[in-house]
Amino acid sequence: MSEAVLPTAQAKAVIDPHSYAQWDSLLDTFDAIRAATPVAKVVPEDPELFEPFWLVTGYDDVMRISKDNATFLNNPKPVVFSFKQAIEFSRAATGSDMLVDSLVVFDAPVHPKYRKLTQDWFMPRNLRQIEDEIRALAHRTVDRMVEAGPELDFVKEVAGPYPLRVVMQILGVPPEDEPRMAMLTQQLFGGQDADLSGSGMDKMSPEQVVQLVAGAVSSFEDYFAALAEQRRANPTDDVASVIANATVDGEPLPPRDMAGYYIIVATAGHDTTSASTAGAMLALANDSEQFARVKADRSLLPGIVEEAIRWTSPVQHFMRTAARDVEVGGQQVREGDWMMINYVAANHDPAQFDDPRRFDAARSPNRHLAFGAGAHQCLGLHLARLEMRILFEALLDRVESVEPAGEAKRATSTFVGGLKTLPLRIRAS
Repeated sequence: MSEAVLPTAQAKAVIDPHSYAQWDSLLDTFDAIRAATPVAKVVPEDPELFEPFWLVTGYDDVMRISKDNATFLNNPKPVVFSFKQAIEFSRAATGSDMLVDSLVVFDAPVHPKYRKLTQDWFMPRNLRQIEDEIRALAHRTVDRMVEAGPELDFVKEVAGPYPLRVVMQILGVPPEDEPRMAMLTQQLFGGQDADLSGSGMDKMSPEQVVQLVAGAVSSFEDYFAALAEQRRANPTDDVASVIANATVDGEPLPPRDMAGYYIIVATAGHDTTSASTAGAMLALANDSEQFARVKADRSLLPGIVEEAIRWTSPVQHFMRTAARDVEVGGQQVREGDWMMINYVAANHDPAQFDDPRRFDAARSPNRHLAFGAGAHQCLGLHLARLEMRILFEALLDRVESVEPAGEAKRATSTFVGGLKTLPLRIRAS
């Protein structure tokens, strides 16, 4: 069986962060790849750039890989697409191929033990205890939005700060430290975008970029080490205390693992929800009839939330490593092969979603893969849904109509992506 290898132009589009800022063109590329070779090899022109990997674009194949964590491992290779230079730097700095060791990168038997530490905290029954706090925050956020109007950047005023404050409350991070958390998150996830990182990364060499990201990780580690020390001395009922005082097999978490736990909750817990929130608002601003319907009938909100998460696909990919020889999508994948499961492509697969580029709040079923699936399904999925529903309940109470006030722009990023600006014109009720 001959390997299906992507043409150079398509291969470049898959790994170029600028492609992900040109959304419709990117979806065109994935449609073409999926139709011709739903599982195909991405091979660099320069073998020193990155290790070849299999790109998986079809929904069924991505779902299969996500659910079979015994065959498709998160370790030992990086779980996010990385150039060889970045991997070598990480290995020299940390002894690991990844700058951050967290829930995302662990396999069994470590992963289920670590996940169990906080899983109950993020379940709906426990989240109901903080629902009133989230609702109060949502109302304050919408009040500030109305005051900032009638024209505003929804990402700057709402979609960015609201999920950040929710997660920081959960972690016990004080409001005055939120700007620092936001900046470090963007250096970690949005570093490929010059507007988001605010650090001139677009003018840096790959080595300088990696060093800056490593600096962000180090700053996170220092901050959360101090927070953990506080929570061990004076535990509270927040997630920070759970992590600080957790034990696995009778032993406290190693410092690097503890830092990774804090970092994944602090960063993934708000940046992804910010992207989905902005995506929902973009769809409503572009469809006045749908906005009017959901304003009149709040039972439509769960559908708006779910469709926004699919339509936006904030986590755009993860990487897996084959634990054994296995056939996927008609291609022979060998033990040790690196694989990219692309959620953007899978969530826009017409074989699973009718007219996938259309935002359809009534889409049912909507078994999207934006939260992943299987053992590594997003720990905070219930929180994300709750945050978004509560925010839009508050927003619909205060806003009579909304429309675009300029061009919405998407982040330049291969990993976590979404709108970085969303200019709107609102009319308050």
